[in-house]
Amino acid sequence: MDFFGTIMAPFKWLVSIIMIGFHDGLSAIGMPAANGWTWTLSIIGLVLVIRAALIPVFVKQIKAQRGMQLLQPDLKKLQDKYKGKTDQLSRQAMAQEQMAMYKKHGTNPFSACLPMLIQMPFFFALFQVLSGISAAKDQGAGIGAMSHEQVVEFDASSIFGAPLSASLLHGGGGSGQVAVVVLSIVMIIAMTASQFITQKQIMAKNMSEEAMASPFMRQQKMMLYILPLVFGVGGINFPIGVLIYWTTTNLWTMGQQFFVIRRMPTPGSPAAKALAERRAAKGLPALSVLSGKRDEEADAAAAAAVEIKAQRVQPQRKNRKKK
Repeated sequence: MDFFGTIMAPFKWLVSIIMIGFHDGLSAIGMPAANGWTWTLSIIGLVLVIRAALIPVFVKQIKAQRGMQLLQPDLKKLQDKYKGKTDQLSRQAMAQEQMAMYKKHGTNPFSACLPMLIQMPFFFALFQVLSGISAAKDQGAGIGAMSHEQVVEFDASSIFGAPLSASLLHGGGGSGQVAVVVLSIVMIIAMTASQFITQKQIMAKNMSEEAMASPFMRQQKMMLYILPLVFGVGGINFPIGVLIYWTTTNLWTMGQQFFVIRRMPTPGSPAAKALAERRAAKGLPALSVLSGKRDEEADAAAAAAVEIKAQRVQPQRKNRKKK
């Protein structure tokens, strides 16, 4: 086994164990064990387990992103301070001040990539499991935690006539080839479209004016089109089971981002202004930009303003006339 295979082995076992757990549970309630929809729901169950486990990481990501947004003015000042200075000492000093600023506020610019990086080993493990199904069947072996009998079951399972282990480049052959091509194209379009919509709604609704004007915005716009293109081109080699996994996780991300944009928007973004207007219209207090919970300082300020406004003006005592 090569080095990469050694690293991926535990992930392959974990991915296959979760799938088998869902498969056995669905079979126990009456779904056919060799049916493609039973295995499809098992893959969807795998997505739900992984994404639910990543919720704490996602919350930390959101808080770190909020911190980065609040740091934009300070970062702009730091960039202006070292503008035009290209010597090694100046670059090193700027980097050190940036790191000190990130450490002080408990954030970093790489936090947005953390959920994706954690997911990638599971994605590659699932790809190796599903793409190796046919070879394992021919060799009379299992793969990951799947026994040979389960491998044979999975290899024979299909949805809409397309085998789950087949891909657009390596179809099921015979009458199933058309079904593989059609379903693969539909799944690739759904996978790339959901990814594009997610990134588009972030840029359109959940970015502040400072972030829109930053140099990183051009990179974000490039990634908006490059990432879906990369996954779209790579999708022609993905087994249908992997396309189901990635489409499902993209739909989860899209729904998750919709919730965040509506309930915990980035400070200064159009979504934050819309949230403030909705809460003001209902007479509700402001929310903290970092936690999405009630802002105690804003509540105290509002209460003080109401108290001052409602306070009665005491009448002045008139001087008594001397007798």
